[in-house]
Amino acid sequence: MGKDHTRARAVTAHGRRPLATMLALTTAGALLLTGCGGGDSSDHGRFSDRDGGTADLPAPAYSSGTTEGERNGVPDGEQSGEQQDDQGREIAPPPDYLSTFALDVDTASYGYARRTLADGRLPDPATVRPEEFVNSFRQDYERPDGNGFSVTVDGARTEDEDWSLVRVGLATRADEGDGERPPTALTFVIDVSGSMDEPGRLDLARDSLDVMTDRLRDDDSVALVTFSDEAETVLPMTRLGDHRGRVHDAIDSLEPEASTNLGAGVETGYATATEGLREGATNRVVLVSDALANTGDTDADTILERIADNRREHGITLFGLGVGSDYGDALMERLADKGDGHTTYVSDTEDAREVFCEELPRNIDLTARDAKAQVAFDPETVQQFRLIGYDNRQVADEDFRDDRVDGGEVGPGHTVTALYAVRTRPGGSGHLATASVRWLDPETRTPHEESGQLEAGSLDDDLWNSSDRFQVTAVAAYFADALRQGDNRWTRLPGSLPLPELRSRADELASDTGDRAVRELADAIERATGMRR
Repeated sequence: MGKDHTRARAVTAHGRRPLATMLALTTAGALLLTGCGGGDSSDHGRFSDRDGGTADLPAPAYSSGTTEGERNGVPDGEQSGEQQDDQGREIAPPPDYLSTFALDVDTASYGYARRTLADGRLPDPATVRPEEFVNSFRQDYERPDGNGFSVTVDGARTEDEDWSLVRVGLATRADEGDGERPPTALTFVIDVSGSMDEPGRLDLARDSLDVMTDRLRDDDSVALVTFSDEAETVLPMTRLGDHRGRVHDAIDSLEPEASTNLGAGVETGYATATEGLREGATNRVVLVSDALANTGDTDADTILERIADNRREHGITLFGLGVGSDYGDALMERLADKGDGHTTYVSDTEDAREVFCEELPRNIDLTARDAKAQVAFDPETVQQFRLIGYDNRQVADEDFRDDRVDGGEVGPGHTVTALYAVRTRPGGSGHLATASVRWLDPETRTPHEESGQLEAGSLDDDLWNSSDRFQVTAVAAYFADALRQGDNRWTRLPGSLPLPELRSRADELASDTGDRAVRELADAIERATGMRR
């Protein structure tokens, strides 16, 4: 089959299911009946061996507060399908050809890694999330006309025998511009603790908020909450219109104070957002902090439980914006994941203006709620696979269609990429994988699904002769993989390159694409290369 068949696209606004999807899902159901339980055992940091065994890859770390049951995708106190002996070794995992996860558009991990490298340090491997590296770069997927997703599946062979990289790309409709979205009600929750006095923290937030206030529409509303030892509503929900001066005055009054009671800030922020709730508008809390909580509740789950009713009843989502050279990555990421939102990180004025003036407006509107993806690999063709990243976004395979199970929220103009390392059977041909995405309409909560397929014969013969955007995806994933080395929980990905060679690939791609973001990736790899020597 020709190269055109490496891209499988399907678009829907009506939840139709192509025949291929139904066949794949029938196969998936049969596999589940054979004993696939709990979380997706194949994806917790190991390569899944389709002959019934597993290649030895230790499980990844989880943030504090995650129970053992949650790590395996089942309620605490219940057994998952993958059990352990009394020494903690995995025994007899069931055969499983499915990989299921909640969509994630976070990019904070990559932004923080760049900042750390620029400061002359290698990032802590625990803060490196490969999917956030991959999702930091523009993709060229076709887009649907309405709400929901298009699905693109393609792949290329690596230099490691029988190993390929398979890319599952999901795209939402193009951003139609500021005038087409519904009005928004944004509650900014600003950290004014002493640690925010460092240059590049509160000063960055003030300048960016001023710019964004001028760019929001007259029918948008803004509230402002600050927190240090305690939380305070500085500005109740205010329709911009003729009141921009009042908003600017509140922003300009922000000054650093004492300790960091982040829990009080989030709780007060949600209370303020609820009090100023606007029907027919997008209601969102925007948390700006270094997330170095040291007073009051400092556990993400405890904080989220205190605002659970506001989140569930009113659908108020959380956008986390991280700042600072010292940054509470794990806390901010868990808050956003469990708060039906996502996180990003800014290190300088250019980053901040891009986030506040470009990225945040794109996240005001929603095109999909509780979006989940499931990839079904063909056992006749695939021997092993590993999902690269999404370690804390795993969903139990049988929960793919359980709409009570939390997924990801995605807005217009977004792409989501999942990259797999896949080992094909020698001589394997025919169907390789079917990728499906399920989401709820943001207004009606009606479920929809769409899918795309990949044939083994459609894999590009050489990764480094594939499309530029596929190569950028691979370089980003390999870079994240390299930064996690030295931590024995991880082994290298198939086809990975030494950092000097990876830097050369990134340099070439930066020149070929003319993409500033790819040039920044090449610069980050160069910094890391010098530190690894």
